[in-house]
Amino acid sequence: MRKVFITTAIMLGCTLTMSAEDAKATIDIKQGSQKIHKEIYGQFAEHLGSCIYGGLWVGENSVIPNINGYRKDVFDALKNLQVPVLRWPGGCFADEYHWMDGIGPKENRPKMQNNNWGGTIEDNSFGTHEFLNLCEMLGCEPYISGNVGSGTVEELAKWVEYMTSDGDTPMAKLRRKNGRDKAWKVKFLGVGNESWGCGGNMRPEYYADLYRRYSVYCRNYDGNKLYKIASGASDYDYTWTKVLMNNIGNRMDGVSLHYYTVTGWSGSKGSATKFNDDDYYWTMGKCLGIEDVIIKHSKLMDAKDPQKKIGLLVDEWGTWWDEEPGTIAGHLYQQNALRDAFVAALSLNVFHRHTDRVRMANIAQIVNVLQSMILTDQKGTGHMVLTPTYHVFDMYKGFQEATYLPMDITCDSIAVRGDQHAKDGRKIPVLNTSAAKQTDGSLIISLSNISLDKDQTISIDLKGFAAKNITGRILTSKNVTDYNDFEHPDVIKPMEFKKAKLKKNIITAEIPAKSIVVLNVK
Repeated sequence: MRKVFITTAIMLGCTLTMSAEDAKATIDIKQGSQKIHKEIYGQFAEHLGSCIYGGLWVGENSVIPNINGYRKDVFDALKNLQVPVLRWPGGCFADEYHWMDGIGPKENRPKMQNNNWGGTIEDNSFGTHEFLNLCEMLGCEPYISGNVGSGTVEELAKWVEYMTSDGDTPMAKLRRKNGRDKAWKVKFLGVGNESWGCGGNMRPEYYADLYRRYSVYCRNYDGNKLYKIASGASDYDYTWTKVLMNNIGNRMDGVSLHYYTVTGWSGSKGSATKFNDDDYYWTMGKCLGIEDVIIKHSKLMDAKDPQKKIGLLVDEWGTWWDEEPGTIAGHLYQQNALRDAFVAALSLNVFHRHTDRVRMANIAQIVNVLQSMILTDQKGTGHMVLTPTYHVFDMYKGFQEATYLPMDITCDSIAVRGDQHAKDGRKIPVLNTSAAKQTDGSLIISLSNISLDKDQTISIDLKGFAAKNITGRILTSKNVTDYNDFEHPDVIKPMEFKKAKLKKNIITAEIPAKSIVVLNVK
């Protein structure tokens, strides 16, 4: 290890220093200006495996306790997270989904085969009404991903009318016939998903022309203003972003970006729970690689949009490991270890630093799929477990709508192995941090010690802030491979953090190895 000086506002600007024995940091309260958009804490629910059926939805007649068909334990857990926005129905599923199959009496809705994810037969009992009503109950914004790949302009235009028109229009009448008198408020509309791949295998020039056509006919009704999102690039595809900026420009409100912490797209992706130290450290470096990706896409956007009016929406991100042994192929059910919690914390810290461009992020996915918040028993016994990633989102809630505060920090760094996108390896700070001023004037500070074997002591100088009290929570476990399951649901859960002291506006905190700490300072 060696010491590096890091300014968290520009993570790539590290310079060597050997002066400090322990980590030191400074937070200047007067430097804060950018708001951390609450939508960065967005969620994603796709018709994939048991995310919807058995995860969010069990139906009104289920023996599992439910609220109008929504699993009560899952609903209560999500309500606690203060979910700001929820994306649906996909993902790849979106471009094969025809919304009219999911409205009207449930017994009359046609079944469909989920061709993208395991060939599962779905009964369409969870459709537009069920999704938008859930968003209302959770108090979050719905993000509709529209079908461009196999749909039509007319189909998507009518869906927008059905959801948002309060007038005497054909689709509003149909909605009323199906039991909903007043239109919903729907802000976010995705015009296709992964149009370069499962959403149609399109060229960027062709998609750009399609977007221009679709966006014309997806209209604003009765005071509902759509925030239209173009289907953007997969991680390192900078050409896609450049073409969309040149050919669509300000006709879009936002453009999406997908980035997964994944070893590759062919062969084994590795186990979610059985990995060695080298694999763990590579994962930390890979998840932090999203920062360079955001910077490069943002630079391309700046060339056409220097005022940063167009948002960059990371509407799919998270870890992607092999499916758990014994689960259904194509359902992407994976466990969630302490390693995944670090990916969540470090990724969110990156998003905080780039709120001038990053307006939303949606982790994949909310229940039972990939890096989920919640796991439910696949045998239908009604068991539920909160994952370590859920606990990070819970601990980080105070960052929503807070003012980002740059932090200058001197700490150890560690070199980790590279891959095809970082052939010389990566060098990452052992302490990964973020700080913000909350709406009530208090401070929230996150401190993640990624070292597996070395505790870190950090002193933080709070400039311009009269601190009087400090509290904190810590998320850690004996092993970074540990996880929660139905028999042992509380192996990893937040605990009170008692190793932080406040004296003369300086915080001194002892951060144990493999620990995520969040401090609140008043």
